[in-house]
Formats: sequence, structure tokens, C-alpha cells
Amino acid sequence: RYLTNEDVKFVDVRFCDLPGVMQHFNLPVESVDDSLFTDGLAFDGSSIRGFQAIHESDMLLLPDVASAFIDPFRAQKTLALNFFIHDPFTREAYSRDPR
Repeated sequence: RYLTNEDVKFVDVRFCDLPGVMQHFNLPVESVDDSLFTDGLAFDGSSIRGFQAIHESDMLLLPDVASAFIDPFRAQKTLALNFFIHDPFTREAYSRDPR
């Protein structure tokens, strides 16, 4: 497994909001398993400007593994990984994902 072999400490989850501003948060590598790459991460789309209303806020982040790189500017080894935004029920790409 890449994260273990490379002694990665964090995964920086990155995605763009509607105006194209990069949003991100870090996950400690201990909380990351294979399901991140197969099932993605659920999140509340109503908390991201321009995405969803509160009553239809479920969203899904699926990784773009081709975008992964070790961030050379982090104090602790961090894998930066861009994510695509999808509908969690149909898994179709979200029409407002600027990427």
C-alpha cells in the first residue's frame, strides 16, 4: 500500500467549490483505508457555497488518483489528492463541479 510504504502521515482531500476556489481538509492516514478509493467520502453539500440546498445536501467525493502527489511544502509527509464531486445515490458526476 502506497501510504504505508511512503510513510505518509496525512491525506489532503481537495475539491473545488462552484466559483472554482479549492476547498480542502486533512485526514490522518490512520483513518484512511481502501474504502476512500472505492466508496469515496460523503459530505454536506449545503455547507459549500453554490452547491446544494439543506434538504438535498448529501454529496459524494470520489478521488482522482491521477492527481495524487506528495506535497513538498508540508512539515509532515502529506499526500495531496483531488476529488471529483458526485451524486451519492446515482454516482453521476455533479453538474456544478468546476473540475
